[in-house]
Amino acid sequence: MTNPSPTVHLPTMPRRVAVIGAGAAGLVAARELRREGHRVVVFEREDKVGGTWVYGPATETDPLGVDPFRRIVQSSLYASLRTNLPREVMGFRDYPFGSTGRDPRRFPGHAEVLEYINDFAAEFGLGELVRLGTEVTRVGLAADGKWTVRWKSGADQLDELYDAVVVCNGHFTEPRIAQIPGIEKWPGEQIHSHNYRVPEPFKSQTVILIGSSSSAIDISIELVGVAKEVHIASRSPTYTIGKVPGYSNMWLHSMIDSVCEDGMVVFQDGNMVHADVILHCTGYKYDFPFLDTNGIVTVDDNCVGPLYKHIFPPLLAPWLSFVGLPWKVIPFPLFEFQSKWIAAILSGRVTLPTTDEMMADVEQFYKALEESGFPKRYTHNLADYQFEYIDWLAAECANPPCEEWKKQMYASISKTKKLQPERYRDEWYDQDLVLQALEDLTKYRSRGGINGFHFI
Repeated sequence: MTNPSPTVHLPTMPRRVAVIGAGAAGLVAARELRREGHRVVVFEREDKVGGTWVYGPATETDPLGVDPFRRIVQSSLYASLRTNLPREVMGFRDYPFGSTGRDPRRFPGHAEVLEYINDFAAEFGLGELVRLGTEVTRVGLAADGKWTVRWKSGADQLDELYDAVVVCNGHFTEPRIAQIPGIEKWPGEQIHSHNYRVPEPFKSQTVILIGSSSSAIDISIELVGVAKEVHIASRSPTYTIGKVPGYSNMWLHSMIDSVCEDGMVVFQDGNMVHADVILHCTGYKYDFPFLDTNGIVTVDDNCVGPLYKHIFPPLLAPWLSFVGLPWKVIPFPLFEFQSKWIAAILSGRVTLPTTDEMMADVEQFYKALEESGFPKRYTHNLADYQFEYIDWLAAECANPPCEEWKKQMYASISKTKKLQPERYRDEWYDQDLVLQALEDLTKYRSRGGINGFHFI
C-alpha cells in the first residue's frame, strides 16, 4: 500500500462535520469541533442526549441479545449502578464534575452522571447542534472525497453530504456472549448483563454469572440478597476458588467447561452446580451497522481497524474518525482529548503523518501486541498506558498533560477496588488528592465557570 503524497496540510476553512451519537463522546466532539470553527450536526437516534447514561427499565425482547430482529435498547444500565470512578477524575478538563447537591456521593449514581452531561451540553450550547430522534442508517463515501449520511426520523429519510464524519456511537449495546459447549440443550435461562435492571426476578434462583468486571462484581453482590445461590465463573478469579468470604450463598469458580440437559453446569475445576440462570457479564462488541467503507474499516475479533492511534483509518484520514473506542480508561477526559486532536487536524492547525507512515505505525502496534501475547480482542484495552496515550494527544494539540493528581487518584482507586470491592465507593483514603482536585475546581470557577459546584 503506497501513498506518494507528503504530510497533508489541510486548508483552514471550516468543515461540515457529522457526529454520530449524542452521548458524552459525541457532545464533547461537537464542542471541540465548533471551537475550531467547524459546522457541526450531531445525530442522535434517541429522544434525549446522554447515550449509555440514559437509564430506562425497558429491556430487549431477546434477553441474551443475539436475535438480530430483537427490539434494541441502547442503555446497559442497571437501576442501582454507581460509577466505579470518583467524580473528580471523570469530568472534562474545563468543566469539572463537582457535586451540586443532587447526589453528593463521590461515586454517584447514573442519574447524576446524566445530569452532568446535560449540564455540560447546556453550558456550551450544544443542544442546538443535536438532531434528536434521528437515526443514521448509512454513512458511505461519496464523490469528491465527501461522505453521504443517510438518516431517518419518523417517516422522513434524507441523504446529506458532509466533509467529515466522527463516529461516537458507543460500544455498550451489542452483547458479547460466552461460547458454552452443550448450551443448545441446557434447559435454564440465559441473559446478558445488558438486559439486567433489578435483582427481584432472580429471587430464590441459582444464578451463575460469567465474568469478573465491575458489572459482574456489582450484580453478584446485589443478587446475594435475593437469590438462593450465586456462583461466579471467571477466567481470572481474584480470590481463592470456593466460598466467597463474608457470604453464605456466593461461590467463586473457574470458567464453565460445559452444561448438561439436566440443568447441571460443569466448571473447569470439576465442580458442578444445578443452575436456573446463566448471566453473561461478558462485555460488548463494537458495531457500526450504518458504516460502509468498502471494506477499508473492519471489526475482527473486536479489533476495529486499521486505526491510527485508535482514531483514524489511514486510508480515510482525516475525513473519518472514531471517538471512544478505548476501554479500561477514564472515559470523559479521553473523549475530550481525542476530540481536540480530531478538530485541530480537520482545521489544519495540526497535521497527520502520511498514509504510509500511519499504516506503518498501526502495523508496528499490532505486531507488538501479538508478540506480547495480547489477544486481538484487547486491542483497544488501554489499561496499562491510558495516561501515556492521553498525554500524547494533549501534546499534539499543544495542551498540558493530564493532571498528576488525577493519575494518582485513578491508581489509588484501582488498588482499593481490588481490596474492597464491596466498600470502596464509600470508604476512601485520598483526601489529599481531593483537595488538589478542589484547587482545580476553584481555578475554573474563578475563570467564570458554572456556579454552584463543590466537592465533598
